[in-house]
Amino acid sequence: MVGIILASHGSFADGIHQSAEMIFGPQTDFKSCILKPDEGPADVKRKMQEAVASLTDQEEVLFLVDLWGGTPFNQATSLVNEHENWAIVAGMNLPMVIEALTQRFSVTAAKEIATAVVPTGNDGIKTYPEEIMPSQTKAPEAKNTPSAKETIPEGTVLGDGHIEYVLARVDTRLLHGQVATGWTHTTHPNRIIVVSDTVPHDKLRTSMIKQAAPNGVNVSVAPIKNMVKANNDPRFGDTRALVLFESVEDALTAIKAGVDIKEINLGSSAYKEGKVNVTKALSFDQTDVDAIKELQSLGVKFDVRGVPSDAPANIDDLLRVAEKKLAEKK
Repeated sequence: MVGIILASHGSFADGIHQSAEMIFGPQTDFKSCILKPDEGPADVKRKMQEAVASLTDQEEVLFLVDLWGGTPFNQATSLVNEHENWAIVAGMNLPMVIEALTQRFSVTAAKEIATAVVPTGNDGIKTYPEEIMPSQTKAPEAKNTPSAKETIPEGTVLGDGHIEYVLARVDTRLLHGQVATGWTHTTHPNRIIVVSDTVPHDKLRTSMIKQAAPNGVNVSVAPIKNMVKANNDPRFGDTRALVLFESVEDALTAIKAGVDIKEINLGSSAYKEGKVNVTKALSFDQTDVDAIKELQSLGVKFDVRGVPSDAPANIDDLLRVAEKKLAEKK
């Protein structure tokens, strides 16, 4: 696996390292080196050498640095010049780092990853409001927009005529960093669908969800009945869908109505009055427990983890913990 080393002036590299692992989960062969105000070039070079020495494999190393021509860049360059397989990318930002971590699952060359992360780093620069973004740098609109489906004659069959559900996730926060980066990069959807009977009536929340869309991926917010219609519409046969539910109850309603989902990724369920904490991210009440058990009776499997790199928890163990705690509250 390609080793990735972040380097910066000040604590920026340490901070972005922490942010990346919050979104993508703990990583091996992933280090950060910082140049403190009272340090010089030799200090940061020594830190880089120590970081490289700690890597499992030193054949392929990628440095992501904050500033072209700065001291971290210059010291990384002195190391890279001695190793033909190593590479540097300057202008580091969080989307670039996430892309590098994603790329190394399938790419084994540091230089290939360096090439791949530059467009992602550029695409991560956006403005809000959108109209103040310089026109020449606006990201192109993704293809396969909802309006495009409306122009396809009814009865047309695209692909095999069935939506491919690459991930169905229950997450109180719906579309946020862990989904927009970690899960999207892992599952490669061409559409994210937030399925809820309440969110479509909240214009501000709907707008914020759509603004969080990863580049090149469309986002739809749909009531459950519309999701059922899309599930049965052969015009959506070329759709790779990442579906987000706020609750297991919504997922149960959709599946019982005919949405063809066989597995649910249980990511987060926020605590509120009447619930009990079963993990740091999951809180259940009796309604949740009953819904999960009913989904299991329908043959639905559960993948319980926040990010792709997490080890899955056992849903039956969590149900037992929840039921014990709920009984103790009575």
